[in-house]
Formats: sequence, structure tokens, C-alpha cells
Amino acid sequence: MSEALKIVQDGRLLRIAFARAGCGVSDSMAAALSAVLAGAPETSDAVLLTSAGPDFCTGRVRDVAGPPSPEAYTRRDEYSGIFGSYSSIRECPIPIVVAIEGRAMGYGTAVAAIADVSFASETATFNMPEIENNVMPTMVMSAVADRMSRNAILWMAYSAAFIDAQRALSYGIVSQVVPAASLMEEAERFCRVLLSRPRPAVLGLKEYLRVAPRMDERGATDYARSLHSMVNTAAAMKRVGH
Repeated sequence: MSEALKIVQDGRLLRIAFARAGCGVSDSMAAALSAVLAGAPETSDAVLLTSAGPDFCTGRVRDVAGPPSPEAYTRRDEYSGIFGSYSSIRECPIPIVVAIEGRAMGYGTAVAAIADVSFASETATFNMPEIENNVMPTMVMSAVADRMSRNAILWMAYSAAFIDAQRALSYGIVSQVVPAASLMEEAERFCRVLLSRPRPAVLGLKEYLRVAPRMDERGATDYARSLHSMVNTAAAMKRVGH
């Protein structure tokens, strides 16, 4: 497991922190994150993802020094860690909560957008800097395509400019903007709320929103009816004394 991920099991809450010096996320870190999330539902009811440094994430960092391979298929494999981590966040059955301070650049912006609930410090900033380095930002765009409006994505991708937390909220990148001093308090409070909810309902909510948007109207309705019946008859949904 990558030493650049700090992992702590805190009861039914799994705490993960990006802890790489420089605050970037390497390809191997992203792959390690995927591996952790794959096993998380066995021990946890929620995940809290943070950063050990002053910035949430300053973007993707290649594990190997020097220029990338000139061969397209070889280079394509280098990206598997990043793309795979996006899928892992989306497909992890339990909710993933993110607390963001400082800069969220590139990969950091993507993770903020695809997490289930994102808390941002009022001083946090977000951007997609790839084009400034003559790199097409399709990695990030693949993550945020269904989270942000077309105009917002293209403005950020073309300009590479930082936006503040309030604009990130209006763009759909984050769920809540809170005072910097209370960022972790608010994220922790929300995690406690999550852990107090019946697990079948928590899992069902994420499952429905992962699957239903890809269905037609009739399919989404029928799926909702099936999930409603299945979840609400689970033993964990029964209140004591009822």
C-alpha cells in the first residue's frame, strides 16, 4: 500500500488522507486509493477523505521521472491509476465525504466533484491547470462531465484560472462551503450523521443515483420502486418498538 496515503480505521468510519510531500497525487497513490476503497465496505459505513498537507491536492504526479512514453498504448496504461480511482469513488457502495482546504488542482478538482459529499473551506480554490502545460485536460473532464455544466467545464479547462469555493459550489464541484476554522468540525459532524443512518438506506441512496441517471424515465421509476421495497423491508430499517 502506498505510504503516501494515511489510513486510519475509526470505528465504522474509514479515514484516508493524501500525505505525499508536495500535495500532489501520483499514479500509484491513485491506484492504492482504489484498492482501499474496494475493501472499505467490509469494515466501514462511510469514508472521510482529506489531506495531511496545506493543500488538498495540487494535481497528478507521474511516478517515473522523465518524459512519458512516445508510444500511445504504453502511455495509455500510465493513466489507469487515475481513471481507475475515479471509477472506484463512483462505484464504492458506501458514501465518500471529502474535506478540502487550500488548492484543489486537476485531480483534486475531479475528486471533489465525484465524491458523494464535499465540504470546502471558504479559502479553498479550484482549477484545471493542464492546458497551461500543453496537456489536454480530458482526465479531469471525464470525471466532471456529469457533475458540472458544459459552460463551466470549458471555462475552467480553457482558462486554467482558479475559482473560489463559492463559485465551485455554484458549479456543482462541492456540496457545502464552510468557514476555514470549522472545516473538519463540519465534515466530522456530517460523518456522524451518516453513521447514525440505517445502512440499507445509505447504500440504496448512492446506488440509485449511480444507476438511475443512465436509465430512461420508465426504467428509473421502476428501479426506484424496486429499491424502495427492498430497502424499506430490510431488518435494519425497522425501528425498535415498531
